[in-house]
Amino acid sequence: MTRRAALMFAALGFAWGIPYLLIKVVGEELPPSTLVLARTALAALVLAPIALSRKDVRAGLPDLLRRWPALAAYTGFEIVGPWLFLARAEQDLPSSTTAVVISAVPVVGVLVAFAGGRAERLGRTGWTGLALGTLGVATLVGFDLVPGQFGAVAELAVVVVGYAVGPAVLSRHLGDLPGTTVVLASLVLAALVYVPVVLLGPGLPAALPSGQVVASLVVLAVVCTAGAFLLLFALIGEMGPVRATAIVYVNPVVAVLAGAVVLGERITATTLAGFALVLAGSFLATRKPANRPEQPAAPLTVEV
Repeated sequence: MTRRAALMFAALGFAWGIPYLLIKVVGEELPPSTLVLARTALAALVLAPIALSRKDVRAGLPDLLRRWPALAAYTGFEIVGPWLFLARAEQDLPSSTTAVVISAVPVVGVLVAFAGGRAERLGRTGWTGLALGTLGVATLVGFDLVPGQFGAVAELAVVVVGYAVGPAVLSRHLGDLPGTTVVLASLVLAALVYVPVVLLGPGLPAALPSGQVVASLVVLAVVCTAGAFLLLFALIGEMGPVRATAIVYVNPVVAVLAGAVVLGERITATTLAGFALVLAGSFLATRKPANRPEQPAAPLTVEV
């Protein structure tokens, strides 16, 4: 790994690790739907002039619009549903716990691919990874949570499934299009969906939120969403799509540390055990044979 790639990898690990903390902070003053609307709209505004300045992005838009059912499905699974349920769940769960549960996405992603007949045979290593990932989440839920938090865990289950299905839709129906085109269109579509949801639901805030919340929301949208996508595509160009997927093992580490240091969240032995099991399971379940050449991949998608 070159120095440039290492710096980009570290920056992306940070940008995709702190959203759990930021969502927790913003959720103290803004309803989940308002948070999602502000995040998607601001990220789209930041990303649009950068993306549309690229010829390949502009050229891909007509083709993307012709595939609007796939775009709508991808946006629903990857943004519209997960970002709402994620914000709702963090009203009852520590950000570190949320990050550990979400880190099981690669495990569920393997199951989704397997169910759709698009996965390679798992073999003993793959099935061991699935078992470890499941055991890790079960350990966290069974020993580190109270009954009143089980509803939030169910909401996170919706998030995990959405994050696992979204890339499958992207790969099958939109994988040949520029990633930035799909991301920008998805953010715009999600923001349009949430405009009536917010106006008919909680409504816009009567007063400007506190400076801490505004700053957290800006960082969440600009750095952790728009900026992270641009950084991801640059990292894929530097390292290749397969090696770049290792970033999914860094994000939860950053999230757990950020929750403990900034919010003072308690990290128990059960949290660490569940965390280790989930990450080990994700690694084994998604591990490819060493002699298999790296294949082109659809763009990775944000998981927070």
